[in-house]
Amino acid sequence: MAGWRGSADQRIRGRPRSLAVMCRNITTLRGLEPPATEEEVEAAARQFVRKISGITHPSAKVEDRFEQAVAEIAHISAHLLADLPPRKHPPKNDPPLRRLAARA
Repeated sequence: MAGWRGSADQRIRGRPRSLAVMCRNITTLRGLEPPATEEEVEAAARQFVRKISGITHPSAKVEDRFEQAVAEIAHISAHLLADLPPRKHPPKNDPPLRRLAARA
């Protein structure tokens, strides 16, 4: 990663430690049964963009670019999920949207 100035002990397999672990708010979507929906992929993309931008509620000034980033990440994520081989075991946790649906 260009510009990374962390020490060797802050790296895991050549990546900054912060990039080696997943944000706890983003749930694994690969291997879900039934497969992840478009809405679930978009929700994960939105959490990712919120995390990396530090913007929870975009202002009118940045809202268009924020939403564009969410759409781009969701699009790329959907292609990634479609292209990866099946998992041997499903993820341990359901995505937040499925948890809400289960409660209803």
